[in-house]
Amino acid sequence: MSSLRMNLPREFLATTLLPAVCLLAAFFVPTTFFAQHFTKQTHAYKVFEDLRIQLDAYQLTQKKKAPAILWIHGGALIFGHRGMINRAQLDRYLQSGFVVFSIDYRLAPETKLPLILKDLEDAYGWIRAEGSKIYGIDPNRIAVVGHSGGGYLTLASGYRLHPRPRALVAFYGYGDITSAWYSRPDPHYLKETPVSPETVEAAIRKRPLAESLKEEERWPIYLFYRQRGLWPREVAGIDPEREPAEFIPFSPLNNVSPDYPPTLLLHGDKDSDVPFEQSEKMDRELNRRKIPHEFIRVPGGEHGFDRAMQDPKVKTIFEKVLTFLSQQTK
Repeated sequence: MSSLRMNLPREFLATTLLPAVCLLAAFFVPTTFFAQHFTKQTHAYKVFEDLRIQLDAYQLTQKKKAPAILWIHGGALIFGHRGMINRAQLDRYLQSGFVVFSIDYRLAPETKLPLILKDLEDAYGWIRAEGSKIYGIDPNRIAVVGHSGGGYLTLASGYRLHPRPRALVAFYGYGDITSAWYSRPDPHYLKETPVSPETVEAAIRKRPLAESLKEEERWPIYLFYRQRGLWPREVAGIDPEREPAEFIPFSPLNNVSPDYPPTLLLHGDKDSDVPFEQSEKMDRELNRRKIPHEFIRVPGGEHGFDRAMQDPKVKTIFEKVLTFLSQQTK
């Protein structure tokens, strides 16, 4: 374990691993602590063979026809889990009157992209049907919020989910999964110690859900794919050079239609993981299609800029997120 941690990039340790560890610690406090503030219940929204795929439902107060948020964790579809929702952000969503559903989904490369998207669709279906019965939400007032890989799934929600969500909020997400940033060796990650195929093979499981795995166990898979430009091929199971047309159904950038939901894009212009250009591309396409949207550029912002919720600038940005969500889910 110690040798693996030494090989992790400092940026990952500082901005991803350590915050996640702190967040996990917060979630393992006694249930009575949470009961004083909000309720949290876990449901299996889907059972695949012997695998229970779950979501956590958070509610501050019971009220009829409340708006809801489907929240999607990041991790490049390779790592991450539903418990990673930022506690300060969760509190603000709940205080604003939303019921929040944080979902798990099966992970790549063991599960390929089409089935991951199917998990998202099934989670949305469960929330619309059962969420309205159990939590009193309005099934027609659901917004989707996601970060990084979850931001990609959020943008995919705009054309994959039916009926359409009321709004989308993508934190440093991406709409193009076949261009050079993902399908060629990445200069940023090439600076890190090379990962061997044997290390990746040892990290792969049968049908993983990340709540049972440590992030550092999965990180070598992602790093290997970025160092070799293999993410599209290994995650989607399709070769982008030989079968580029096969990626069109999985590309938000190619599927913005007139009924695409109002969208908020947030991205730091110094992001070294997901290029800022990815949100610029979505912004241009949303403009071209005349879809109501906003694009918040975060000057000097790195990947995961919003984790620093104590930063006054981040607080201001997050208030804009809440305003957007409230306006779109009236």
